[in-house]
Amino acid sequence: MSRDPRIDAYIAKARPFAQDILTHVRERVHAVVPDVEETLKWSMPAYTRGGAILLIAAAFKAHAALNFWRGQELASSHDTVGAMGQFGKLKSLADLPSDAKLDAMISDAARLAAGAAVPRKPKHAPKPPAELHPDFAAALSADPKAKATLDSFPISAQRDYFGWIAEAKQEATRAKRIATAVEWLAEGKRRLWKYEKC
Repeated sequence: MSRDPRIDAYIAKARPFAQDILTHVRERVHAVVPDVEETLKWSMPAYTRGGAILLIAAAFKAHAALNFWRGQELASSHDTVGAMGQFGKLKSLADLPSDAKLDAMISDAARLAAGAAVPRKPKHAPKPPAELHPDFAAALSADPKAKATLDSFPISAQRDYFGWIAEAKQEATRAKRIATAVEWLAEGKRRLWKYEKC
């Protein structure tokens, strides 16, 4: 375990509550990532692996902060991510998560630093499948070339057509759009073909 004397000095200058927090975090980092390297970044204790920052700890007058460098990518991330890191303003050891949770975050940070993918929480539910209007389906069945073109498009390009047809408020408008869509598809064109770069 390599210890940087500059971090020893930083912790020694911190207020007693911050010393406890910084020392505890330091011990957890070394326990989870034995080959971690210590350094100062922006005059604060930083823990790196292979040159990549895992986390930075800092002490202030009334609080301490712990900031995982790629905290929003951590599968085990705490819900709060802000200027004061994943846990906000830390005023005592009780403000830190359990050792098990902290260790999981440190381990995830080490995997990220090594370039490994860490599974992330989905940000939002996937879009529902695109729906093909029955009238459009009937028109496509009459023109196999147009149907084959539509089927070859990525889902996003298919949605462009489906949405355009579905948003028509009147039957006459829908029928006109379906006729236009079949014509364009038979020519191999996407819905927004006029705006594509040549």
